Amino acid sequence: MLALAESVRAGVLRGVAEIAVVFSNDPAAPGLESAAALGLPTASLPSKGRKRESFDLEAVDVLRSYQPDYVVLAGYMRVLSPAFVRAFAGRIVNIHPADTHQHQGLHAYEWAHDNRLPETKITVHLVDEGLDTGPILAQRAVNLVGADTLAEVQRRGLAVEHVLYAETLRDLIKEFTSSR
Repeated sequence: MLALAESVRAGVLRGVAEIAVVFSNDPAAPGLESAAALGLPTASLPSKGRKRESFDLEAVDVLRSYQPDYVVLAGYMRVLSPAFVRAFAGRIVNIHPADTHQHQGLHAYEWAHDNRLPETKITVHLVDEGLDTGPILAQRAVNLVGADTLAEVQRRGLAVEHVLYAETLRDLIKEFTSSR
């Protein structure tokens, strides 16, 4: 989220995108405090102890009030219900630290490290009702040769994530605005 905010401020998303709101399902999420310190609007809705679909329907209402063109997931670690996905169909973007054809769900960097892969791929995709199964917008390889620790795998992957996500969003937004 912070990397995207910086890209909006001074990177490839400058003049292309604006952040309508930074939203979390955890009111104590550090990202909300960081976003507020940057002057970004924030909103939260606690999900703990709530049924997924009823929470997601309320989250849809909160997000719709900000009128986003896209819902961009960055550190949002909840599986979205079909009701949420349908509310923003074709407009939810996610980044996944693996080739989604090889590994879905959590712990992708651990999977790459444990399997001693020479490379992994960062995937930016649209969200559908499956788990990391939506249409792929972009992928970029991460060289893992010599990455002996999980921390090094994560460091290399995040460096690629931060660039690829911003570039993919830039292209998606430009395509969206030119088709209006």
